Amino acid sequence: MKFLQTSIPGVFEIQTQPVTDERGFFARTWCREEFQSHGLSAELAQCSLSYNAKKGTLRGLHFQAAPYREAKLVRCTQGAIFDVALDLRADSPAFKRWTAATLSAADRNMFYIPEGCAHGFLTLEDSTEVFYQISQVYDAGSARGVRWNDPAFGIEWPAGVEVISQRDRGYPDFR
Repeated sequence: MKFLQTSIPGVFEIQTQPVTDERGFFARTWCREEFQSHGLSAELAQCSLSYNAKKGTLRGLHFQAAPYREAKLVRCTQGAIFDVALDLRADSPAFKRWTAATLSAADRNMFYIPEGCAHGFLTLEDSTEVFYQISQVYDAGSARGVRWNDPAFGIEWPAGVEVISQRDRGYPDFR
């Protein structure tokens, strides 16, 4: 795996490095030792799958409050997404800044979002599937979010939002 540091501390785009032969290829998508060597959480408590029927579906921006803060490793297994990490760590030099990566089944790349960052994505194709490896179990009482179009963050989405939940649409302005 190749770890590419983004402009936000602790957020990485991770590229697989396939080994090919006449059968196709083989590549690792997870290695505890490699993640630890980059200072990333190697805890794995839960895996989740998100299927999105329509291009233009937006999910997020979500995070969990302490003590259930979570790191996520996100991979698009079908279709493509514009994946966003938003730094909400008040002590971070990148506080309130965002970064993004386009993840696709074709590229087989991943995005690592550390604890304290919100996460969201916009589907770029119909029938898009997203696989998450998460460091903490989901706790509904700790679930939080910020609005995708909040002017406090200025996220530049590459396309219009066609489908979004009432919850994600209704988060108040960030204070």
